[in-house]
Amino acid sequence: MKHQSNYNGTAIIMRGLPGSGKSYWVEEYVNALPKRDCDSEHFKVCSTDEFFYQDGKYCFNAKDLAKFHQLNLTRFIHAIANKTPLVICDNTNMAQWEFEDYCAAAKAEGYRVQIQQIGEPKDKQHQLLCADRNKHRVPLKSIIRMANVFEPHG
Repeated sequence: MKHQSNYNGTAIIMRGLPGSGKSYWVEEYVNALPKRDCDSEHFKVCSTDEFFYQDGKYCFNAKDLAKFHQLNLTRFIHAIANKTPLVICDNTNMAQWEFEDYCAAAKAEGYRVQIQQIGEPKDKQHQLLCADRNKHRVPLKSIIRMANVFEPHG
């Protein structure tokens, strides 16, 4: 397979605890794009959380997590295959293995990959803030458990 290494698309991989401000960062980033780039042909945000919404209500079910992560990766790869100029993975991505397939897919199509970490997951004050403000009511003990598996990118 020939790789198109000169394609100037960008893939952004978000990293951060629930409530850290990842989705807010994405929203601000997209809103700051030139108006011509703000339609759905120019960017795609892929978030596993979207699959947990039923009738507008967030209904997390751990047994669906692996399946929904796979669906999200498939959606991300589809956007890259269609040469969407900006593709964003808006997941927590605490461990390297959680986002390496996103990076590999993007690089294989010539995309520039940017890892965007929000907050410091190992910081106790940050964990408390995230537990207090995350919109999916993820409890502090779950946030601490997620923070404990955080691997710095490198």
